Amino acid sequence: MKYIFEPQTVVGLPVAGQSECFPVRRVYCVGRNYAAHAREMGFDPDREPPFFFCKPNDGQSVIAVPPDTTVSIPYPPQTNNYHYEIELVVAIGQSGKDIPLENAGEHIFGYAVGLDMTRRDLQIKMREQGRPWEIGKAFDYSAPIGMLHSKSETGEMNSAEISLTVNGEVKQKSDISHLIWSVNETIAKLSTLFELHAGDLIFSGTPDGVGAVKPGDTMHGFIQGLSPVSVKVTP
Repeated sequence: MKYIFEPQTVVGLPVAGQSECFPVRRVYCVGRNYAAHAREMGFDPDREPPFFFCKPNDGQSVIAVPPDTTVSIPYPPQTNNYHYEIELVVAIGQSGKDIPLENAGEHIFGYAVGLDMTRRDLQIKMREQGRPWEIGKAFDYSAPIGMLHSKSETGEMNSAEISLTVNGEVKQKSDISHLIWSVNETIAKLSTLFELHAGDLIFSGTPDGVGAVKPGDTMHGFIQGLSPVSVKVTP
C-alpha cells in the first residue's frame, strides 16, 4: 500500500530480558482511582464506576525511558501548572471484549512505571466548561514509560509500593493495593467499552501528592519490582 506521506512508526517499549519490543497500540487512562487523590482534587472518593480518557500512541507522546537513564522532556506550551502523576502501567497481551473479572489477569502481558504528565490548569478549565480533557492530558511528551516487565516475571501485581520524588524530595507515596478499582476490575470494565487488543496500555491511576514541576526539575518514579523512571524537565 502506498501513502501520500510516510505514516507514523509504531512505538516500541523495551521489555526486560527480551530483545523484542512491545508495540504500543492504544493508551487508556483511568481517572481518580485512588481515594486520597480524589479527595485532593475535590471529589468524593466513593466507589463510583471508573471513567477513562486516552493519550496519543505516537512517538511524540509515548516516551520510552530506558533503565539507568534520565530522559529529558520539554516544558509544554500554554500552561503554568505542569503536574506529575506516577502510575502503574498495565500492558495488554491478549485481545478480548466483555472480559469476565475472573479472566482479566489472563489478558495482561506485563507492567511498567509511567508518568501521566498533565497541564493541570488547562484540564481544570476544560472540566469547568464541561469540555473534553485532551488539551490537559493528550499532548506531546505526556506519557513517559519505563521498561516493561512481563507478568511471567512479576506475577499479578496487586500490592506494591509506588512513589515519586522531585529533585530527591518525596512527593507521592502509596501502594497499588489502594486502587479503588483493581487492575483486573479496570480491565473487565474497560473491555465493555472497547475491545482490547495486544499492544494496549492502561495507566491505572495516581496516588495523592500530585504537584507542579518546572524546567530543571528531575522526577524519579518507582514501583516495587519494576524498573524505575528518571525524567528531567527542560525549558
